Amino acid sequence: MEQKIITGNQAVAHAVRLSKTQVVSAYPITPQTTVMETLAEMWAAGEYTGEYVNVESEYTALSYCIGAAYAGARAFTASSAHGLAYMHELIHWAAGARLPLVMTNANRAMGAPWCIESDQLDSLSQRDTGWIQFYCANVQEILDTVILAFRLAEEVHTPVMVCYDGFYLSHTYEAVNIPSPEVISQFLPNPRTQALFDLQTPTNHHGLVGSEAMSQLMQVRFKAMARVFDRYNLLNTQYAGITRRSYPAVEYSGPENAKTLFVTAGGMAQTIKSFFSSTEREEALVRIKMFRPFPMEDIRRYLAQSHVERIILVDRNVCMGVGGIFAQEVRAALAGLSGLPEMVELNLAGGLDLTPELLSKALLAVQEGEKMIWAVNLL
Repeated sequence: MEQKIITGNQAVAHAVRLSKTQVVSAYPITPQTTVMETLAEMWAAGEYTGEYVNVESEYTALSYCIGAAYAGARAFTASSAHGLAYMHELIHWAAGARLPLVMTNANRAMGAPWCIESDQLDSLSQRDTGWIQFYCANVQEILDTVILAFRLAEEVHTPVMVCYDGFYLSHTYEAVNIPSPEVISQFLPNPRTQALFDLQTPTNHHGLVGSEAMSQLMQVRFKAMARVFDRYNLLNTQYAGITRRSYPAVEYSGPENAKTLFVTAGGMAQTIKSFFSSTEREEALVRIKMFRPFPMEDIRRYLAQSHVERIILVDRNVCMGVGGIFAQEVRAALAGLSGLPEMVELNLAGGLDLTPELLSKALLAVQEGEKMIWAVNLL
């Protein structure tokens, strides 16, 4: 094991190298660009020995990975914001073909107007495409989750998107333990290199089908996604046994009988944890790592407890006319249960920074009876 001070984007590159990825399709977009720059440097130095391909757009980046996956290669790309939106059609195609791709997304606000601050709406706009989605809270977790994602994608035949906060994590330096290739080989086997194309057996891929066949395929994909929970839990346990680092789909931090629970995803969890420790507060944090499939049972287990009086849902995204997207999902998961606690939203859509001062003001607003708190009004 080697310890380095690296950024979240550099952590992605190290994970891709350690995963023996055979094809990297590269196109830059802020704040993801240094993922591909670091991989290019590794390729030039002979540290990354796979195929590194510069393409002319995000659409082509994912197209190239789809072709590589069909040929049996372990493939990777990365994007952000409007680049991810440009890929949208192909994101559906990759999921429909059950291709084991891995893509990272450095979360960034969507225009208009143009903004490069961290906002999760870019990846959350892809929530119904059929990709597994993870949201990371620190740089070490980014590296480990990418490695986990390759193993998971190949076992459940479903593409995986690993998301993390642009700039807050993509460009922040942290001390990271980088496992040796020998250690990762214990967890992630060599690529199978089993091509879906066989020149001796011509096949029509993505051909036109009728509604009955389409419905059957959708049902198969739905059931496959439902099996992701158990498979991920098993793989996470295996990975923890090798690295001593564990990343549950939902993480609980704080007193067991806390009356107030903060619920969030991504790097904001670290700020909330620091806020608790610095002020000796008695609230607890529930961090959602896995967004698709949504960990409904874990959410209910932590939130629908008799001692919980209030849930504060902290989102860095918004569904216009409804509210925060993670907040929607939590409410849906708790629907139908009796005796639910009070639920309040704190929304930082647009990329606002979550600071201890802002959290203190938000708690005062909660005590005054506010149900939907726009962080921009607290500045």
